[in-house]
Amino acid sequence: MNEPSSDAGFLSERRGAAVHLTLDRPDALNALTREMLLGLTRELSRAAREASVRAIVLSGAGRAFCAGADLGRVRERQARGRFEHGDELRGAFNPLIVAIRRVEKPVIAAVRGTAAGAGASLALACDLKICASDAKFINAFAKVGLVPDSGMSWMLPRAMGLSAALEHAWLSRSIDAEKALRLGLVNRVVAPEDLDAAVVELCTALAAVPPLAVALTKRAFNRGLESSSLEDQLEYEAQLQSHLGRTKDHAEGVAAFLEKRPPAFRGE
Repeated sequence: MNEPSSDAGFLSERRGAAVHLTLDRPDALNALTREMLLGLTRELSRAAREASVRAIVLSGAGRAFCAGADLGRVRERQARGRFEHGDELRGAFNPLIVAIRRVEKPVIAAVRGTAAGAGASLALACDLKICASDAKFINAFAKVGLVPDSGMSWMLPRAMGLSAALEHAWLSRSIDAEKALRLGLVNRVVAPEDLDAAVVELCTALAAVPPLAVALTKRAFNRGLESSSLEDQLEYEAQLQSHLGRTKDHAEGVAAFLEKRPPAFRGE
């Protein structure tokens, strides 16, 4: 295991085939600053380029996942005339959300405690979500006179349906871990003391899947959410399958199946 390194309010640590990014402002419930957002985006880009990285884990230090934007710092910057919500989203929040969705490796949210506002958006943007049973999601934008942002208005209706998403956004009622599981917002709920082990287990399982298939499956599903027609998506699947059908990993997978042995995928 490599030694963890710290950069602007978060920790980046390599553990086996996974990069673990830990929001590290526990006294502020890991509230997001501009420096954190820009640093996390850089780390995601770095992990995307590293072939040996097979998964990326995003978590929070202490008793919360993330309380959203640091409103104290927002108010300070507003007082100095150096803050405008739209510019901040375009310059810091949105690039991180896009990076999570576009990096062609699994991004896992390990949620312990509160995920509120943009912190909830951050968790929702991840491909897979494992929650401790004490986790809760809060959509508090309306309480401060704002609309859901950082991708929440795009992700939440797709995850839980329009009516439920509107009720959650308007009334700001929290969603606990078990309800989030029933709604399809998260993949799995475990006891708090089992969260780290569950994440390791998932990363190990993902590392055994052919990396090119992982990458192009994420690309296909992203496109499918935005595709205008079934026919377009069927053609896109055919194009991806033509490409993957010529890879060494596909040949290895077929050979391993026929020879009744574990496959040895190399990302080729």
